[in-house]
Amino acid sequence: MNIKHIFFDLDHTLWDFESNSKNTFEHIFKGNQIKVGIEDFSIHYKPINQKYWKLFREDKVTKEKLRYARLKETFEALDYSIDDDLIDTLSVDYIENLSHFNKLFNGAIDILDYLKPKYSMHIITNGFDEVQHRKLENSSILPYFDHIISSEKAGVKKPNPKIFHYALKIAKAKSEESIMIGDNYEADILGAREVGMHTIFCNFDEEIVSNNGRAISKLEQLKNHL
Repeated sequence: MNIKHIFFDLDHTLWDFESNSKNTFEHIFKGNQIKVGIEDFSIHYKPINQKYWKLFREDKVTKEKLRYARLKETFEALDYSIDDDLIDTLSVDYIENLSHFNKLFNGAIDILDYLKPKYSMHIITNGFDEVQHRKLENSSILPYFDHIISSEKAGVKKPNPKIFHYALKIAKAKSEESIMIGDNYEADILGAREVGMHTIFCNFDEEIVSNNGRAISKLEQLKNHL
């Protein structure tokens, strides 16, 4: 590979979404006097949140619907009585507080330090613009990246090839000289491959997928490929 540009996903790839999300809910539940155990909540919330993000990627729900419905369904699964106004309050509080918690995956800073002198690095994210920049800044990794490409700026979401073409154009990069690194096999890996980019699948949860490309289980293993 003659790689010159690295495109990273952010959530679940560099930024430890599950840990930070759990800490955020614990914080806002305390502030709003929600009497739900955070572990029980998280068990139900994780698959529901993933379901709604998939629907969001497919343009089947709006950002507002995602933010509301993932909470509504989780509380219903817990059989916890809560009114819609409080759910709306929690959805706003969650977005406002999420970037205050900024745990990165083990080895994230080390691998970024290792890669930065060798490559131009960028972010491609389906996350919300107003939140992703705060995450990058508050976790002190914004300076590593030349461009932050969001689905809101591109007008489409991964795995739509248009977002990858848009990112390559912004970065002035050729697909054959670029590699996408991300945790979502459909959105990051299959999407990038469709436009001719190289890929590395961050299979941190050891998913069973029909992957015939490069994969890692820890960020430090990127040193074996780049």
